[in-house]
Amino acid sequence: MTQELPKISSDKELGDLVEGQIARFKTRRYDFDALKFQADHDPVYRRAQVRYLGTGAAGVSSDMNVVPSNNFTFSTMLLPGGCEGPSHVHDDVEEVFFMLRGQVTLFVEHEGYKCETVLNERDLISVPPGIYRGLKNNGQEEALMCVMLGAGKPQIPTYPDDHPLAKLKRY
Repeated sequence: MTQELPKISSDKELGDLVEGQIARFKTRRYDFDALKFQADHDPVYRRAQVRYLGTGAAGVSSDMNVVPSNNFTFSTMLLPGGCEGPSHVHDDVEEVFFMLRGQVTLFVEHEGYKCETVLNERDLISVPPGIYRGLKNNGQEEALMCVMLGAGKPQIPTYPDDHPLAKLKRY
């Protein structure tokens, strides 16, 4: 579904429309609470989401400080040294990771087959729906990556049945 543009009748109205579509870094905040339930289970999962377009699939229900999303979401993820993003699956959307800074090892699994790859600065991977993915920042320095999900409001991901997070309740 595409967003209908309002009738524009002045430079000011166009400028107001444009400003409403901008998420400036200076107004963002590192949200270490978006995935806090994971970090409460094991501190190795502590990382921060910075939302720009929509709220993503981390379980944040609303954020009045983002550009509303129609067709995809976009955020950055701050990954402290040694942190992990647990294996999870999005059954409804493609997920794209783009490394801005640092390096992570990405793990994927599908139908019993497993592989891993290293993503370096400016590398991108697109993971199709239905494939488990997880990552680890093996370095001591923090890494920063962009995360894009292919729906305006993606479903909350699930974890493998044998993973401890699969049994945890989100707040």
